[in-house]
Amino acid sequence: MTSSLLDHLHSATPTPAGALAPVPHSARRPAQLVGRTPVLWIDEPFAPAGLGFHAKLEGANPGGIKDRSALHMIREARRRGDLTPGAGIVESSSGTLGLGLALAGQTYGHPVTIVSDPGLEPAVVRLLTAFGATVDQVREPHPQGGWQQARRDRVTELLKTATGSYCPDQYENPDNVSAYAPLATELIAQLGRIDVLVAAVGTGGHSAGVSRVLRETFPGMALIGVDATGSAIFGQPAGPRLMRGLGSSIHPANVAYGAFDQVHWVAPHEAVWACRQLARRHYACGGWSVGAVALVAGWAARAFPPGTRVAAIFPDGPHRYLDTVYNDTWCGEHRLFDRAPAMEPDEIAEPDAYEITSWTRCDTVRDPLGRPQSVQHVEGVLR
Repeated sequence: MTSSLLDHLHSATPTPAGALAPVPHSARRPAQLVGRTPVLWIDEPFAPAGLGFHAKLEGANPGGIKDRSALHMIREARRRGDLTPGAGIVESSSGTLGLGLALAGQTYGHPVTIVSDPGLEPAVVRLLTAFGATVDQVREPHPQGGWQQARRDRVTELLKTATGSYCPDQYENPDNVSAYAPLATELIAQLGRIDVLVAAVGTGGHSAGVSRVLRETFPGMALIGVDATGSAIFGQPAGPRLMRGLGSSIHPANVAYGAFDQVHWVAPHEAVWACRQLARRHYACGGWSVGAVALVAGWAARAFPPGTRVAAIFPDGPHRYLDTVYNDTWCGEHRLFDRAPAMEPDEIAEPDAYEITSWTRCDTVRDPLGRPQSVQHVEGVLR
């Protein structure tokens, strides 16, 4: 810079703030990017034009829907004194919550250890490491509780050796439910009215938290849960599961069984078909839970009377699934292209009537463990 220009800059009268342009609306921390996600209308091929559903695109958050719960659980733990400044965070995750906890760790200054298993995509391992988290992988599933129980057991071991560390325990922590109240209020502002909500179920957090708040405004709203074949959550026998992000080999306490009007189970080949259709037709895509939810939400849009407003929650984006859901070779090796999904689900009267292997729905929803429910069923448009 020339000396004459430097002299001019030093001698010039300072310009009043905002005189030339408004103060930029720039996030000061990445956590401020969480929330206020968009809604996209989805119709064909899931439902005829005009009879589609509104998809809440939680993949627009930095790491996905669980950014909301991770930040809230850590913030509340710090407020209560359960997590002291600088102490470690240790948690089990199949991926999305891990990304959220990495964000929370950066935001509040805590080292993060994520316990996962060999099913965690290498891309997510690299992302977590890049974000500063440590990834600890178990090598063998628990004989009854599968990979999830094995991960939880490993978390217990690590907490014993890391004094002062904290586990948010997404499966049982009520903060995982209350974290989703803002998502519900966003939906109310965006859609005005919601008659049917379709949500994937894994830990049970977002289905319970969003439906609880929505029913304060729309008491007759129906809640449809979406599970994976091979998941034990709603009474099916636990089995091997290719899909991650929904379903469980255990029975999380946060699942609000009494809030559901019905449950659908979706198989991997059906979720892949739906994911590919979303990408091709709507430039919107995500992982297993997104595909499964889209399939069921499309059914709801067709099954209920015209004018019924159906909202669906898409928990994440496509990036961690590029080597699986969106990889033709991988899908071919797992025989996910061998058959097209039916456009209507099978129906069973009881959730444990028989072991299901493809898209199936059931109107009877109960806790397989018989635990008392604090969230009671509300008569909705399904009845």
